[in-house]
Amino acid sequence: MSDSTAIILKQTKGGWNAAIFIIVVEMTERFAFYGLASNLITFLTNELGQSTATAAKQINTWIGVSCMFPILGGFLADSILGRFKTVLLSSFIYLLGIVMLPLSVTVVARRMREKVFFMALYVMAVGEGGHKPCVMTFAADQFGEANAEEKAAKTSFFNYWYLAIVLSSSIAVLALIFIQERVSWSIGFSIIAGSVGIGITIFLIGIPKYRKQVPVGSPLTRIAQVIVAALKKWRLSSTRHPYGLCHDEEDHKSESTNATKIVYLLARTSQFRFLDKATIIDEIDHATSNKVRDPWRLCPVNQVEEVKLVLRLIPIWISLIMFCATLTQLNTFFLKQGSMMNRTIGDHFTIPPAAFQSIVGVTILILIPLYDRVFVPMLRKITNHHSGITSLQRIGVGLFVATFNMMICGLVEAKRLKVARDHGLIDSPKEVVPMSSLWLLPQYMLVGIGDVFTIVGMQELFYDQMPETMRSIGAAIFISVVGVGSFVSTGMISTVQTISKRHGEQWLVNNLNRAHLDYFYWVIALLNALSLCFYLFIANRFVYKKLQKQDKGDDDEGQEV
Repeated sequence: MSDSTAIILKQTKGGWNAAIFIIVVEMTERFAFYGLASNLITFLTNELGQSTATAAKQINTWIGVSCMFPILGGFLADSILGRFKTVLLSSFIYLLGIVMLPLSVTVVARRMREKVFFMALYVMAVGEGGHKPCVMTFAADQFGEANAEEKAAKTSFFNYWYLAIVLSSSIAVLALIFIQERVSWSIGFSIIAGSVGIGITIFLIGIPKYRKQVPVGSPLTRIAQVIVAALKKWRLSSTRHPYGLCHDEEDHKSESTNATKIVYLLARTSQFRFLDKATIIDEIDHATSNKVRDPWRLCPVNQVEEVKLVLRLIPIWISLIMFCATLTQLNTFFLKQGSMMNRTIGDHFTIPPAAFQSIVGVTILILIPLYDRVFVPMLRKITNHHSGITSLQRIGVGLFVATFNMMICGLVEAKRLKVARDHGLIDSPKEVVPMSSLWLLPQYMLVGIGDVFTIVGMQELFYDQMPETMRSIGAAIFISVVGVGSFVSTGMISTVQTISKRHGEQWLVNNLNRAHLDYFYWVIALLNALSLCFYLFIANRFVYKKLQKQDKGDDDEGQEV
């Protein structure tokens, strides 16, 4: 590979004509995931008899594991299998786990049913390990950087990608929850399995149209080489190098007739200067210049800049953990909170508590087209930025919204507890508190607003700012922060339970009328505020990726991406 970031793409069609098939398989997978996750706490507490706190921790752990496996999947895709093969293989594994769900419901013995059910969940988690990090990057790969029209289309792609995900998840929340609770869990799970099967079939139909990325070897090895080479030369001065710096790895290989090789050169940056020592040609390197270069002693400039890209994203990743921990409340305590409030419409119809999650989807479905068609063009005229605002600015807005939202959650829950006390319902957890569930609308809507800014911004940032050969791992890193956030949420529940019990009453007991969920929400709000401050500190010092040169395409040197 040359001293560059390179993608080798088989087939040359791509564009929206190819991406639409990939979007469909992702929509069916998200339909299945949210059709299960959105009402999972009800199944665990009502069908399997688990306590609320235990069920919440089980859900957070499952989501966390599902979001950590993509690191392995992304590595396999970038280094061995390629994104297409990884998506295909993982989709079939995911389907296997889904098919096990309706089978688990038919098991009579509760203990055995629980074992089969959780086995199905974690088989799905393995499948998601390959699917999640690759499907979005594989779809984004269909839009080339060298083609001006496709490059412009990619700006809107991330918005509409998330729009499609939200549409499918909203349909799942609205339709499947009623089937699960009013008809049967078995039929609900069977519908989920059928949708995934249909999605895989459509994905296979689109094979002739795909632009496929060829794996280029282990990207983690390239990172390790830079670090080792820099450590070996730690005594050298980066300002004195009589033999110069290493720029070329090898000459460009000739291209095959059925592949397109697109090469991008990264501009040099001044951050992490210690790593620049890996590029210095010292006496030993010069003496062996006519031999094969030792990649563990000498690395080209572009390889070092790739490593810098990864290092720049680590503090951003850390600052997003609390935001993701906040999102897990949507599938746990938000749902139990709504289950104890008045949800009746008319005389006979009662809204299932999990159905309120559709408010998040509706909010996103409304805001994303407005954001893409109104907000971005308006700001583009002011900022001259192709996305209106930068990815980091977009994420920051969402983090502020999430912090404000948890404050609203705390106030609403305090109001619900007061109504419960005023009506003597403290010790009647099965009685409906005479407070309209419409009070929950603001917190669900604010979750949707936060997602439009932060989640889409995260997807765009971790795709654009990663080296092209590591974009599957970049997506995995983005997904892993959701998983770590779930683990953090589980840890917060355990910590709050332990500390509150030691100093009085437990905050998170099964009877929410005697619990202090409002205090828990305020703790999350405080931690979100601290994370936002840390994020602003890091974001103000972030250096965006710059392209020094593009072999095929634009002429603009030093272009920010």
